[in-house]
Amino acid sequence: MTTLNQTAAKSSAGLLSIAFVAFVGATVLFLAGHAQSATLHDAAHDMRHATGFPCH
Repeated sequence: MTTLNQTAAKSSAGLLSIAFVAFVGATVLFLAGHAQSATLHDAAHDMRHATGFPCH
């Protein structure tokens, strides 16, 4: 019986993690879809400089 309870707890924790990641992804997608294109470009450009990736 203990094994069954542990398996159910792991399964529900996994589903909760998947739901949380899906929610965060949907939120990012929604915000990016409604942002101005210049804002997205500036954010991506600044991130590339912050990580040391050449972009010019």
